Amino acid sequence: MILGISGGKDSAVVAALFVKALGKENVIGVMLPCYSKEEDKIDARLISDYYGFELINFDLTTIFDTFQEEVAMLGKFTEQETENSNINLKPRLRMASLYYLASLYSSIRKQTYLVAGTSNKCERYVGYFTKGGDSVYDIALIADFTVDEVIKIGECLQVPDKVLYKKPNDGLSNKTDEDKLGVKYSEIASFIEDEALVETEIAHKIKKLHADNFHKFYTPTYRR
Repeated sequence: MILGISGGKDSAVVAALFVKALGKENVIGVMLPCYSKEEDKIDARLISDYYGFELINFDLTTIFDTFQEEVAMLGKFTEQETENSNINLKPRLRMASLYYLASLYSSIRKQTYLVAGTSNKCERYVGYFTKGGDSVYDIALIADFTVDEVIKIGECLQVPDKVLYKKPNDGLSNKTDEDKLGVKYSEIASFIEDEALVETEIAHKIKKLHADNFHKFYTPTYRR
């Protein structure tokens, strides 16, 4: 198994589960920094050291910069105009890198490496992922578990507290996940369980997030 290690709880829990299931020698973690926080790299290393799996660093900063140079050839765009495209470019570069490395190590080591997904149920419900980026993987272990449930699984697996209880952020926009979404993960989990458990205004926000991102869940396909 190969997976991106972000320094957050989701990738830590998924890595820990695969170490338990497959053995640490069959798990490769990949740091994929791209103007990332130094703290996230430290926390990624903390997880790999704690569970004993191999961790490689594949820096995407130069690739991202080269991409930006090509975009600049198309015209003069403002930072505001390119912000969303740039935020989504990073997970797409990471996805391509993970699949490249999975293929490479499969060839070198003569055994099949698959790419693990690390999205949780709350993120998936409101479409908080990048289509063609962190939505692409071969197996998903925590996609049907809310954030609180992922934390409980992490507690059972003894994921280091520094990572398990770290405030989640995308490592891309310098904002926390909840700041960007405008709702709390606990509210999303409550809404999924029963809409009546959250305030009307919050329920409306969650419904809108889900509806606005419907294109991420369903691809229109012409059928005769």
